[in-house]
Amino acid sequence: MDLYSIKGDRLNSVELKSFKKERDIQDIVEKNTETLFDVDFVSSEFKIGEFRIDTLCFDNETNSFVIIEYKKGSSYSVIDQGYSYLSKMLNNKDSFILEYCRKKKVSVDIKVDWSQSRIIFVSPSFNSYQKNSVNFKDMNKFELWEIKRFDNDTIVLNQHQSKSNESIEKVVGNSDSIINKVNKEIKVYQEEDHTSKISKELLENWEQFKDLINELGELEVVPKGPYMSIMYGSKTLCYCIFKTTHIQVEMVRGTLKTDGTKSKNFFNIDDPKKISKPYSWTWKNGTKGNIYKIRFDIKLDLDYLIFLVKQKYNSLNS
Repeated sequence: MDLYSIKGDRLNSVELKSFKKERDIQDIVEKNTETLFDVDFVSSEFKIGEFRIDTLCFDNETNSFVIIEYKKGSSYSVIDQGYSYLSKMLNNKDSFILEYCRKKKVSVDIKVDWSQSRIIFVSPSFNSYQKNSVNFKDMNKFELWEIKRFDNDTIVLNQHQSKSNESIEKVVGNSDSIINKVNKEIKVYQEEDHTSKISKELLENWEQFKDLINELGELEVVPKGPYMSIMYGSKTLCYCIFKTTHIQVEMVRGTLKTDGTKSKNFFNIDDPKKISKPYSWTWKNGTKGNIYKIRFDIKLDLDYLIFLVKQKYNSLNS
């Protein structure tokens, strides 16, 4: 990938500035886990048995742990290491919870959805073997991110996306293997897991909605446990919860602290038809979370829904 800076009407080449050590990559990521991956940093170099996890994070959206590993070379198998680390975590759940509570200074009654655990590999490059090894539709518990640094203090992250419709279960033989044991506990959700709940008519509207959403920008529909997220990079545009009669679309407004302070970019919607319903809840520390709920059924005007969602999209870009 060529990168240029603009000065007046001239383009000047920006040169690649390689990372000398894996630790250089780790330091950048650990200080910016929320910005880069929308996850909460927990600890660095977490030792569990014979393994040392580079970075341990927690995804507050899915209530699940995320392991981040950094690599500079290509002489390793992401499949072998990834499944070994996930297996270690699933067999030592108490240790991970205790590490989280110790670092975050909270009680041990946290809720963890182990079925949505995942591991992120970050490297300046991955070879074709490593990319092909995760090229299955049910392998999104493994994420491969290539990181590049340039001499104008710019960082670029690109995720390798699987294009395959094949399942890894077809190539795994031994039912007692680590792969099979991990796959039984970690659920990889597909869009069909959600859309199978709704009628054919509503499904057609959903497909139209996705087409209209794609016109806004580079958005991605990500199936998760109880819902699907429409993502703009690492930011969530809205959550879609599939019911039998409708889809509940939720857009986060932001948080309101006990002293009245609003979170950055607190979102207020312009809704002349008043179809969005505000909803709030209170955490233990007294902070209030706020969302808008919209009922998406076969009667809903899709253009009007896009009008509302676009406001949230614009707020993420402001």
